[in-house]
Amino acid sequence: MKNILNFTLEKLKDDLFATLGEKPYRAKQIFRWIYEKRVYDFDKMSDISLKTRDALKEHYFISLPTIFTKKVAKDGTVKILAEFEDGEKVESVIMRYRYGTAACISSQVGCNMNCAFCASGMLKKRRNLFTSEMVGQVLLLNKILEEENKGDRITHIVVMGTGEPFDNYENVVDFIYIMNEPFGLQIGARHITVSTCGLVPEIIKFSSLNLQVNLAISLHAPNDETRNMLMPINRAYPITALMDAINTYVQKTNRRLTFEYILIKNVNDSLKDAKQLADLLHGLNCYINLIPYNPIIEKPFERSEENSIKEFFEYLNKRHITCTIRKEFGSDIDAACGQLRAKVKE
Repeated sequence: MKNILNFTLEKLKDDLFATLGEKPYRAKQIFRWIYEKRVYDFDKMSDISLKTRDALKEHYFISLPTIFTKKVAKDGTVKILAEFEDGEKVESVIMRYRYGTAACISSQVGCNMNCAFCASGMLKKRRNLFTSEMVGQVLLLNKILEEENKGDRITHIVVMGTGEPFDNYENVVDFIYIMNEPFGLQIGARHITVSTCGLVPEIIKFSSLNLQVNLAISLHAPNDETRNMLMPINRAYPITALMDAINTYVQKTNRRLTFEYILIKNVNDSLKDAKQLADLLHGLNCYINLIPYNPIIEKPFERSEENSIKEFFEYLNKRHITCTIRKEFGSDIDAACGQLRAKVKE
């Protein structure tokens, strides 16, 4: 039995033909029922013959995660702990912006990147998520929105939850295709963002897919010394190698990059750090998302002082580096990625 949410449209066409001898249009019908009409029961797909529905039930199933825990913040942010069939759990978040409603989804159960400041890495990677489990998070969040407000739905996707997306490369790419599919959720490619801590081979590989999605690089330090301390991945792929891969990506895609930069007190928030960062990114088509650190009890780091954040931001602006200070969501509901799951595990 195969979860049909694992299939892109093209892969489903091939599998339906190989398994049932069905023609390609059948895959489009099924996609429309699941992603447009939000029907997750083959018996309710009324324009498909009874014989075909019976055959589908024999070989395929549709399974969404369930909500283990749900928290709603004062600002309207919703964080859930989604539970899968094997009992594993990951965090998913609904964030509301003036331009739409974004879903932040996880790509792995736990994370092996071991970034020093991150709650996600406190629980090591147990496994990759299947494509169906990433898709299921979005469908589950859409169900929450539908219950709250008829007609509301996820319009933007960020793959920035627990896990390193490029450590689960193939499943994440299929997930993107399903989100972007005209017969699927119809989320524009430029409304989809994938974040990586810097897996160089996968960045280069991703640049060849001709996808118009946004790529965000979790940088968090302007030099190897600081980045080695914060992000062990830098020892495998130091900043020089990372920037070479980024230049390849920009040349192939002509897309603007986002750099995520968490500001941590007395670690990476000085004007010297800002200067090194501006020098590193000078001339690159990019913008920097400055993120005030969200303290975690188990970690020794502190949030930068407000004046340090302001000075860092203003220096980058003076150097003509486009940057923003990220709006904070859900500060009253274990906002940092991985915090909710870690508390439940405890």
